Amino acid sequence: MEEKFYTYMVRCADGSLYTGWTTDLEKRIRAHNGEIKGGAKYTRSRRPVTLVWSTAFSRKQDAQSMEQQVKRMERSQKDALIAANCDIMK
Repeated sequence: MEEKFYTYMVRCADGSLYTGWTTDLEKRIRAHNGEIKGGAKYTRSRRPVTLVWSTAFSRKQDAQSMEQQVKRMERSQKDALIAANCDIMK
C-alpha cells in the first residue's frame, strides 16, 4: 500500500485555524488535542481542535508545498476552501 501524505487545517477552540501536514490524520489530530504525545505548540493552548479540511498526496513534497500555499492564504480564502470542501491537488 502506498503511503499518503496529508495537508490539513484544524479549527482551534478560539476560532483560529492551524495548517500542517502529516502521514496519519487521526493520530495527528489526537496529538493536537493532547490525547497522545506530540502536537504543535500553537494548538496546545487552543484545545480542542477539530479537523475542518484535508487533502491527500502521494508525495511528501507536494503535501509540504500545499501546506505553505495554504499558510499564505488570507483567512477569507481559507474559509472558502473549508466551505467548498475542495480537494485542490495539483
